[in-house]
Amino acid sequence: MSASLHIATSGEGPPLVLIHGWAMHGGVFAPLVERLRTRHTLHLVDLPGHGLSRDDATPLAFDAVCDALFARLPPAPWLGWSLGGMFALHAAVRDPARVPALVALCSSPCFVRGEDWRFGVSPEIFRDFARGLADDYRGTLDRFVALEAFGSDHAKDELRALRAGLFARGEPAARVLVDGLHLLETVDQRPLLDALRVPSLWIAGRRDRLVDPRAMRDAAARIDAAGHAPARFVQIEHAGHAPFLTHVDEVDAALRDMPATTDG
Repeated sequence: MSASLHIATSGEGPPLVLIHGWAMHGGVFAPLVERLRTRHTLHLVDLPGHGLSRDDATPLAFDAVCDALFARLPPAPWLGWSLGGMFALHAAVRDPARVPALVALCSSPCFVRGEDWRFGVSPEIFRDFARGLADDYRGTLDRFVALEAFGSDHAKDELRALRAGLFARGEPAARVLVDGLHLLETVDQRPLLDALRVPSLWIAGRRDRLVDPRAMRDAAARIDAAGHAPARFVQIEHAGHAPFLTHVDEVDAALRDMPATTDG
């Protein structure tokens, strides 16, 4: 099922898996890859239906994607950006031996605001994007990357980079765009935080308009309170939703202090 799942490998050193966000692909991490490849063997995943995995038939669902990636990847920390962070958190809780550390980069355990959760966005945002896909596919994706860039002190540069990368590996499959928005709108992973047994690092952009940095601070605090594994929160003061594009040195510095894995 996952024969066409694309995973690019580069660099040398201890392994690190990078998982992109909604509608993007592994190539979006290019500036960060240049910093990390001298000290890590990087495994850059194109999620099913995205980038060079466009024709992969694996459902964009947590267990299905984990099954496909566990079959192809060595045990390694997973770094997930935005939606990718939800896959990384699921994988780390499901199989801590295969994912011995977690890095959540501008990723929330719950993207949508609720009665007991004030750190999310309105659910209507994701519903609007889902409706827009049918009427104006490219325009809807452009509006989403504009939301991702908004707030950063380098918003124009971030938007330019996101727009340039969006279709660099072809258009993502329509089915996974709908499925991805559904995950962002409906999934609440907060219960997983209490079950996490591996060290984690939560990197937020203070000016992020999609993921409230307080959501990530809260997640790290909840993990610490559970007492099963250390969690660290880092806030990049002038960054928006994609700090690896505009504040790559600060992201790199945070990753140099990445929590030690359970086997050291």
